Amino acid sequence: MYPLNVSKTYLITGAAGFIGFYLSRALLEQGAQVIGLDNLNDYYEVSLKEARLALLHQQKGFTFIRGDLADKEGIFRIFEQYRPQIVVNLAAQAGVRYSIDNPDSYIQSNIVGFFNILEACRHYPVEHLVYASSSSVYGGNEKVPFSVEDQVDHPESLYAATKKSNELMAYAYSRLYQIPLTGLRFFTVYGPMGRPDMAYFKFARKIMSDEPIQIYNNGDMLRDYTYIDDIVTGILAILCNPPAKDEKGAAYKLYNIGNHSPVKLMDFIGTLERCLGREAKKEFLPMQKGDVYQTYADVSGLMRDFGFKPDTSVEEGLRRFTEWFLDYYRYRK
Repeated sequence: MYPLNVSKTYLITGAAGFIGFYLSRALLEQGAQVIGLDNLNDYYEVSLKEARLALLHQQKGFTFIRGDLADKEGIFRIFEQYRPQIVVNLAAQAGVRYSIDNPDSYIQSNIVGFFNILEACRHYPVEHLVYASSSSVYGGNEKVPFSVEDQVDHPESLYAATKKSNELMAYAYSRLYQIPLTGLRFFTVYGPMGRPDMAYFKFARKIMSDEPIQIYNNGDMLRDYTYIDDIVTGILAILCNPPAKDEKGAAYKLYNIGNHSPVKLMDFIGTLERCLGREAKKEFLPMQKGDVYQTYADVSGLMRDFGFKPDTSVEEGLRRFTEWFLDYYRYRK
């Protein structure tokens, strides 16, 4: 593990979100000061976000601010008051399918909101800005594993397009204003207290409610499922290690952060069924608009630069998730 400077002040946007919660908790457990920002929107159940925040409030050194990335004046006030040295921008409107019917929220949060963070880091200089991109930028690319060197010019959704836009904006700001920036393309993050809008979470709910699960592309899909603890370990290694300037003067790096081990959807469902102790009723459907056939992360960059090595198997990860899930929602096997 690369050393973490706990004397720094860390601003985590999306702190009530899945990854933001786990990252904030890890920083607090090591003694860091964490400013958490979240708008607590109702894209999925707010009660789960509040439950995460309640756990963070139990830790010393946590300050929570309810606010929106699209509120530029509010963002600037936070930077003026707290002067964070390390910023991790995880707040975003997530979801591929949701972006097809609700595009406005993606522009406000993912484009305008990220612009406001970049502007704040420009006017209140930071030591490092780490931001969330997504494996969705790879779209329908057929070459695997997906590499950060691959062209990503054909997004399958507006969500993917906003994340690619973030990468371009970040590079420009790094070069123009000497902001050290690292982008992370996340690959299907899962685990306890995860996002209810994601497939594994929906599957678990339907299985325990004896409802059929919808399986797209007739089950012929692969995903690079990455357990939350492995993700957080990777982020922690990066935080206090900003990139050096390249030949064009940009202190900018882009990494895939995934498990480097895609799993067939039907195998994943089978493991989930075993962990829940129930067999799913299955409804097979064609591929949905915005979906991609497979994701597969080339994580050689993170391995080379930070010794990143995800080691949580899908079997172990789903066991931990289902134990939490059954207890939190009071299901009986």
